[in-house]
Amino acid sequence: MATAAQPRTVLERFPAGHPRGSWPADEYAAAQRAQGTDAHVVMDLTTDQFLVVTDTTH
Repeated sequence: MATAAQPRTVLERFPAGHPRGSWPADEYAAAQRAQGTDAHVVMDLTTDQFLVVTDTTH
């Protein structure tokens, strides 16, 4: 059974090789949530980046 992927908007990208790991992405997502945007961090293995995404379209 195929499931339709929910549309996501990428708010920001952070390199996975950053010395602080995912912290910059986590901090950015937290700041977005504080402003009312439901943001969370996902890992894009293809590009080796942490993406801050929201399930709502802008």
